[in-house]
Amino acid sequence: MKTKMVRYAPDNLPLLTKAQRTRLKALAARPDSEIDISDIPEMTDEQWKDANRGHFYRPCRTLR
Repeated sequence: MKTKMVRYAPDNLPLLTKAQRTRLKALAARPDSEIDISDIPEMTDEQWKDANRGHFYRPCRTLR
């Protein structure tokens, strides 16, 4: 069975449905204390040991 690859560019994303917009507004209104993060493991010092800040950052070239 073949699956179809779907790709979107940032400038032509599909519009959100009314239900999706409503759900996002409800999530944004929730205080951080109500968000359950118990299933997300904490990063240890060992995992942060080799971290590099901005490794994938590439500044935009300005057109003149």
